[in-house]
Amino acid sequence: MVEPFKRRKSRVVKIGNIAIGGDMPIAVQSMTNTDTNDVEATIAQIERLKEAGCEIVRVAVPSRKTVEAFKKIVDHFKGKIPIVADVHFDYKIAVMCADAGADKIRINPGNIGGFEKVREVIASAKANGIPIRIGVNSGSLEMDLIDKYGGVNADALVESAVRWVRFFEDMGFYDIVISVKSAYVPQMIEAYRKIAQMVEYPLHLGVTEAGTPKSGIIKSAIGIGTLLAEGIGDTFRVSLTADPVEEVKAAWEILKALQIRTKGVMLIACPTCGRTKIDLISLAEKVEKALEGVNKNIKVAVMGCEVNGPGEAREADIGIAAGKGQGILFIKGKPVKRLKEEELLPALLEEIEKL
Repeated sequence: MVEPFKRRKSRVVKIGNIAIGGDMPIAVQSMTNTDTNDVEATIAQIERLKEAGCEIVRVAVPSRKTVEAFKKIVDHFKGKIPIVADVHFDYKIAVMCADAGADKIRINPGNIGGFEKVREVIASAKANGIPIRIGVNSGSLEMDLIDKYGGVNADALVESAVRWVRFFEDMGFYDIVISVKSAYVPQMIEAYRKIAQMVEYPLHLGVTEAGTPKSGIIKSAIGIGTLLAEGIGDTFRVSLTADPVEEVKAAWEILKALQIRTKGVMLIACPTCGRTKIDLISLAEKVEKALEGVNKNIKVAVMGCEVNGPGEAREADIGIAAGKGQGILFIKGKPVKRLKEEELLPALLEEIEKL
């Protein structure tokens, strides 16, 4: 068994019915991309996110008129999954969302209108007993910091976040979550490493505007995965230009790959080589598809060589290793049954059902 990563210690912050920070599980987040005013569609998407394993959902509230719809969404999920109000530019929206029952408010103080307006948001959050995420990112940094550093860099992101943290503390407010996101992976990693040394609050990780799944998952896995492997991070979102359910799936794959948390099946499959005598790529894809909804914390291996396969995948709970026209089913690295090629997939699924 792999030793767990040594986790950075942070304050525990409660968000609705869950808590992050300290020794609490690293929480998976996503954000709806429906029109928030379409309450039915937004609720349906949140249900799908929840079913996929999302633990905190952020919802955009772009106008004061949208707050009424936001309240209906919050009321529907109260006590089931935390709903976070994502607010930019208008501090009054943040205040209204806090009063409407939001489980957390996310603002970028740099674009919300100055210290006095942020003060109002803090007062409302305090009155309603909810946390605030100070969400700094490279796309909306304060101009004085851009001028000071000659553009956006990790130091500018960190200085912005720390500036606002100190202001919140001066207001006697400590239910804080921090993010310092960038679209550039090295900059994002550097910023989080630095701020992790400067504050004790939970950190929300993310590569902002990561892109489509093809590139966005890779960027996020490198950026978020690097930090998680260093013990930095208490919650995160894989930001993709895609169905947000894909963000949740990718997030859990990152956690599983690092063996931090498990949910569902971990698939082990060899990359194929000249010894492969069957269409292993197609077989592995069929196995992955068939196991997508299986909620068992098991490791399943699909190997293309019945000589080395069981040994290479001995850590798997169950698997198949195929040769020319046939293969074997193995459990914990030990062969238990020889099968024809066309019998491999159904036999594997049948045995998994028994586990």
